[in-house]
Amino acid sequence: MRREVTLRDVAELAGVSSRTVSNVVNGYANVTERTRERVQRAVDELGYRPNVLARNLAQGKSGQIAVVVPYLDTPYFSELLQSVIRAARVSGYNVLIDQTDGDPEHERAFIAHGSRRLLFDGVIFSPLGLDQQALADRDRSLPLVILGERASDGSFDHVGIDDVAASRLATEHLIDLGRQRIAAIGDQPYATGEAAQRRTRGFREAHTARGLTPREDLIISTPRFNRPDGARAMEHLLGLAEPPDAVFCYSDLVALGAIRTIVSRGLRVPEDIAVIGYDDIEDGRFSNPTITTISPDKEAIAATAVERLLLRITSESPPPGLELRTPYKLVVRESTTGRVSPR
Repeated sequence: MRREVTLRDVAELAGVSSRTVSNVVNGYANVTERTRERVQRAVDELGYRPNVLARNLAQGKSGQIAVVVPYLDTPYFSELLQSVIRAARVSGYNVLIDQTDGDPEHERAFIAHGSRRLLFDGVIFSPLGLDQQALADRDRSLPLVILGERASDGSFDHVGIDDVAASRLATEHLIDLGRQRIAAIGDQPYATGEAAQRRTRGFREAHTARGLTPREDLIISTPRFNRPDGARAMEHLLGLAEPPDAVFCYSDLVALGAIRTIVSRGLRVPEDIAVIGYDDIEDGRFSNPTITTISPDKEAIAATAVERLLLRITSESPPPGLELRTPYKLVVRESTTGRVSPR
């Protein structure tokens, strides 16, 4: 087995001290160009690779960031995580991933005083079980970027789309199609349901802006944004004396569950009931029918979150927390407008 090349091996070949090799490898300026070139030739000849982890630990850094999400089996988060990993890799950081299942104690452990700081230098965090007060009580020295659920309190960055405006756009699309009885599936009227509440607000605002009054009996709460909850909520809606002719679902998974129920009852999407989702997951592009959805720019969310977190990690004086809005768009597909006949 070939012996691992060490810093001392490079120093001996280049005829310099180990300290000089270290200065070159780490990019320090106090080395002459001639010496730098000699060391670089020795590095290339021996195939030396610096121990990044040891270097980071010597500098009090791990070279890793943590990304903490409620559920890994949710396509939105798995797609977003891929984008975060790519963005972090470009900056030389590894990514540790943890699933909390929305458990408040599990989530609190990541941001508490004395959290696992030797394992990661900062956290990109999508909390589900913690409210705003719990975030305020965290370790303020931990670099933190929040996704999705909680607004910034000024000490961390919050990255996400404008849920109110996006939900208003989704609802307006259904109104513009001439739908009269529009339901909403996914409201969460409790302290940690802020994202759902913003979507409900957008749903109501769209009606008000068009001189309409939303029917409160058509706004259905769900514990999660998943397929089973969407299916159950749709069962309830279809049992009403006046069922909806359109449904705004707070995730594409909810929309998939709702469509399953609609079709199982012998109804058609969108002819009988139009359905719109949220998140633009891959499943919605291949479902039958394909799902009209609000499409957040996941690459932009990931890149912005990583950029702001690394700024907090490397800054001696952490910048003030910002509310950072990323782009989104309405993607119209078959679940609201039907199939387009080929010409």
